Amino acid sequence: MVRPSSSAWTASATSTRFTAGSRYEVQLYAFDILAMGGEDLRPLPLHRRKANLQQLLVRRPDGISLAPFERGEIGPDLFRAAYRMGLEDLVSKHRDKPYSRGRQKHWIKIKNRSHPAMNREL
Repeated sequence: MVRPSSSAWTASATSTRFTAGSRYEVQLYAFDILAMGGEDLRPLPLHRRKANLQQLLVRRPDGISLAPFERGEIGPDLFRAAYRMGLEDLVSKHRDKPYSRGRQKHWIKIKNRSHPAMNREL
């Protein structure tokens, strides 16, 4: 995630070219791990991959955060919090499913329609 000074956090800003004199605050949010120590973790359920990621990031430096694994009926409250933070979207995944590439019916992506990325032209 990248935040130009006084702007909203955005993953899309990571593709922005950094120029001399520009000031950015960069934060890495780790939310999944697909391999570790040469082992393919994709067949493992999400909750086991998250446990591996947590173990890997025990002594992480400042600027790297482990995205928490939230459970229960918190979707609306979580989205409101993400909206207030200026985040672009949220992705919900089923905790017991292995990783599969591409769109999955057990992944739900909710976009923040007021985020500047929604108006960008490709």
